Amino acid sequence: MTTILRTEKLRVEYRSRELHQATKVALAGLDLEVGAGEVFGFLGPNGAGKTTTMNVLLGFVPPTSGAAYLFGIDVRQPIARQRIGYLPELTYYYKFRAETDRRIDQLLKLVELESARKRPIKSYSKGMQQRVGLAQALINNPDLLVLDEPTSGLDPLGRMKVREIIQRLKSEGKTVFFSSHELGEVESVCDRVAIIHQGELKAIGRVQDITGRHASLEKAFLEIIGFQLQPAP
Repeated sequence: MTTILRTEKLRVEYRSRELHQATKVALAGLDLEVGAGEVFGFLGPNGAGKTTTMNVLLGFVPPTSGAAYLFGIDVRQPIARQRIGYLPELTYYYKFRAETDRRIDQLLKLVELESARKRPIKSYSKGMQQRVGLAQALINNPDLLVLDEPTSGLDPLGRMKVREIIQRLKSEGKTVFFSSHELGEVESVCDRVAIIHQGELKAIGRVQDITGRHASLEKAFLEIIGFQLQPAP
């Protein structure tokens, strides 16, 4: 399988705002590989380092040490991002430019928004806005989609629609790398997952292997990050 996304001993340190703490380690030697055509879930609690990883891949944050590659090209080179689409958790909706008009009809059909084409985006539901964001991320026909919490805040119908779109993209041979707190969604759509906690990789593998003896990915996730359920009083 061709490797599309790879990190090697990726480390990111920030200058800490806390007293008596010179630096904060956001990522501590992260090693990841994502293959062509995979739907890959990137999981972790808040502050685990998921968004930092994405920011390195997107060129927003330089690594302190180690390296990251997209399509075999170091992410420090802008050309590495030529074949990717990105959906942030909070999406800014750009106006489509004239040269992209030929793609609009196809993408509105993909995200099932043809009938709402002439409505202002501010009148859309949260789920519809998220699907517009997906269409925007796909406008350049990328080979890799990087999605930050694509189902965040959506109702069950909205999550189902996004899940269906991700599955259709996979059937077209696209690679999808996304972070999520919706572990049920991850379990149903992902080929493999990685779990990070406090900047360190704690587990990586196929969903069924990560789940193992547990009843669900959620239960496996909580054990892997060391979360202890308090007994009922």
